[in-house]
Amino acid sequence: MHPNAGGRSLTVIDWLLDSDPSIRWQVMRDLTGAPAGAVAAERARVATEGLGARLLALQADDGRWGGAAWNRGWNSTMHVLMLLRDLGLDSTSDQARRAVGLVRDRVTWQGCGPQECDGNAFFEGEVEPCINGQVVAVGAYFGQGVRGIVDRLLFEQLPDGGWNCEAPNRSKRSSFNTTICVLEALLELERAGAATPEVTEARFRGQEYLLERRLFRRRSTGEVIERDRKGGGTWTRFAFPTWWHYDVLRGLEYLRGAGVTPDERVAEAIELVASKRDGDGRWPLETRYRGVMPVEADECEGRPSRWNTLHALRVLRWYDS
Repeated sequence: MHPNAGGRSLTVIDWLLDSDPSIRWQVMRDLTGAPAGAVAAERARVATEGLGARLLALQADDGRWGGAAWNRGWNSTMHVLMLLRDLGLDSTSDQARRAVGLVRDRVTWQGCGPQECDGNAFFEGEVEPCINGQVVAVGAYFGQGVRGIVDRLLFEQLPDGGWNCEAPNRSKRSSFNTTICVLEALLELERAGAATPEVTEARFRGQEYLLERRLFRRRSTGEVIERDRKGGGTWTRFAFPTWWHYDVLRGLEYLRGAGVTPDERVAEAIELVASKRDGDGRWPLETRYRGVMPVEADECEGRPSRWNTLHALRVLRWYDS
């Protein structure tokens, strides 16, 4: 708690509510127990105010953001749709239907992936499972058909239960980064009522991959995985947005969202999250990934982060309950 100008002590919840509609509606739903009608009304504002409205306004007439289906920055069509999903843009809103309809009807993978995918419509995806996982996640969230990519992802699951974009290069071990992208996609399919028993079985195997490694340890030796070999990210440092990068908080948020009953395999990860709370009960933005952001979605690195605080409070509540 910390005082405001009038001398009244403000709580962390006050601080979270004094923010963008995309954060407020999730705080109301997950942390304050607000009535469903009030939550829905606040969520509706994501399409017309703040971050959500600013992102929607950046879409070009050809349906794309950043001039591409995907790019190595963070301002492409796929990345903006992922961010709109994180914000909780109501998929049934007129604004979401219009924006996603333009993507479905006009955006292809021309020049954004392997040449053989140039003619693919956006929701047909490309070849890398980390990218296709994100396309499935937004496709399922926004009510689009992604069955073709899902079949491909199920075929690409490795014997250890996870996924890896390097599998075509003979990698036999899964990647935390790729696996979390696919897990979130399969969970989104289930939420949309579009899953099959095969999807659920694959998701359970994939989440066991994380749990067997206690979310950040090597299964073979038990040592902490300090740094991601591909992207250089540190899994014990929390970011928002995460994009394709895994971190411990993202792994816990997936488990919470999937309704997994916490057991001793997540206890150490929970302790890590709790240890990062500052004296005011907030969590910092510990890292930002290089790339062009379409709009700024959080504070500067090292400053208290409303997004990380929301996510941390949610997983701690999930664990305690």
